[in-house]
Amino acid sequence: MSELVREVSQEDFDATVLKSDVPVLVDFWAPWCGPCRMVSPEFEKLAASHPGAGTFVKVNVDEAGEVASRYGVMSIPTIAKFSGGEMVAHVVGARDAAGLARELAID
Repeated sequence: MSELVREVSQEDFDATVLKSDVPVLVDFWAPWCGPCRMVSPEFEKLAASHPGAGTFVKVNVDEAGEVASRYGVMSIPTIAKFSGGEMVAHVVGARDAAGLARELAID
């Protein structure tokens, strides 16, 4: 991970994501997931190309199963956009950075 994207634990999720004053983009992933490994560099590109879009974090669903369950994450990768403590958009499956930006309405 880079300085643009950081890992968030189940214990830190609410404080980091739900209580954030800025939008938070969350990559729900797992180390064994092939498509997740394809999305990871695209998520990094998205963070680099849209620095004002908010905070970019990753949540390992194997270690944060309760969080994944709470938000109905049944397939990974799932990239979600949170704003004001609510999930406002999400994308399931591999996309490139431009596709993620378009589908999550990131300017």
